[in-house]
Amino acid sequence: MMTQKYISSTMINEYFNTALRGSIMKKESVDIRWVYQLRIYEVSPEKRDIFHNRFKNHALRIMKRYDFEIIALWESVSVVNFEFIYLLKWPDIATMELQWKLFLADEEWKEIKKKTIDETGEPVIRVTSRLLNDVDYSPDFNP
Repeated sequence: MMTQKYISSTMINEYFNTALRGSIMKKESVDIRWVYQLRIYEVSPEKRDIFHNRFKNHALRIMKRYDFEIIALWESVSVVNFEFIYLLKWPDIATMELQWKLFLADEEWKEIKKKTIDETGEPVIRVTSRLLNDVDYSPDFNP
């Protein structure tokens, strides 16, 4: 029997606390105007509607509470699952790290996630997060 593995908020926080500092914060000479964060959620196709309901009706509202600036939201179909992709804009890495920690620790969000998991199972199979740095020849991007 195949078991699904989930990424916990602790794993996400550890990722932010190690990988991000190592890859971006060392670039002190680079002039970073904004920090753009690309988030990709791989979601079980049979739980697509459950995921969208939770994100649209709960996550967005709670993220707004913590000043998440979402630039755009997309869907993409992968080989097996569907992907939900969104782009965030942050003033700096420290703010991004703090706001994610606050969001993941939010009691209402934790209760909503628990309820979803208890009722239907977790719809998100895998989360990928990337920080995007513009190159010096990139056209201006001001969403």
